[in-house]
Amino acid sequence: MDLGLHSKLALVTGSTAGIGLATAETLAREGATVIVNGRTNARVEAAVGRLLQSVPNGRVEGIAADVSNAAGCAAVIEAFPDVDVLINNMGIFEPKPFDSITDVDWLRFFETNVLSGVRLARHYVGGMRARNWGRIVFVSSESGVQIPAEMVHYGVTKTAQIAVARGLAETLAGTNVTVNSILPGPTASEGVDRFVAQLARASGKDNATVEHEFFQNARPSSIIQRFASTAEVAALIAYTCSAQASATTGAALRVDGGVVRAIV
Repeated sequence: MDLGLHSKLALVTGSTAGIGLATAETLAREGATVIVNGRTNARVEAAVGRLLQSVPNGRVEGIAADVSNAAGCAAVIEAFPDVDVLINNMGIFEPKPFDSITDVDWLRFFETNVLSGVRLARHYVGGMRARNWGRIVFVSSESGVQIPAEMVHYGVTKTAQIAVARGLAETLAGTNVTVNSILPGPTASEGVDRFVAQLARASGKDNATVEHEFFQNARPSSIIQRFASTAEVAALIAYTCSAQASATTGAALRVDGGVVRAIV
């Protein structure tokens, strides 16, 4: 399937690894010009190099900016004043007992996971509306539907992303600009790989055992009973950005391995 992205410019925040990098690669293979974003020049340059190796004819640019704050978002906007596709992927997570989550933690998670996407969408939506075409995607999580007890602050910000995406889609009624949220389940991203490795070292078990026990104890409702690959998540994100997804908007689309038991 041709996703119809050959003439499009796509910004993927937090795209030097994990779901973001896999999404950038998928979009580049579809012919989009992709803007890679990360916090440091070294990370961005390394990611751009990896993409150009895997997609030799790809069109890839990079911008080092920390979009978890207003200054970083402003730097991205100055470098790239207009885009056709905005994928708000950058985010953080951290297991922490609820009574240990400080005000500073709550504010850091909200600014990073929610306001980053709000700031960028607020700027880019005007150009999309004027051209009557655009795609905005918030990479949320199944944790936005089923708040995890081990990181309530993270889950709350993921719920907020779903709400922002739906509300913004409502403001674009009657246009060809779509806004959606994607809800990955547990995914083998860079951060998760580190988390599993840390647990394995601490418990004296191998990574495969830790993964098996995680799905038995923490996510028993998972149907696939494994971490999704970043490529599996990126495939849904890329389709949501496509010309063929023109009737999909205001939706929270799950690629969660069946973790969420609700059928709606």
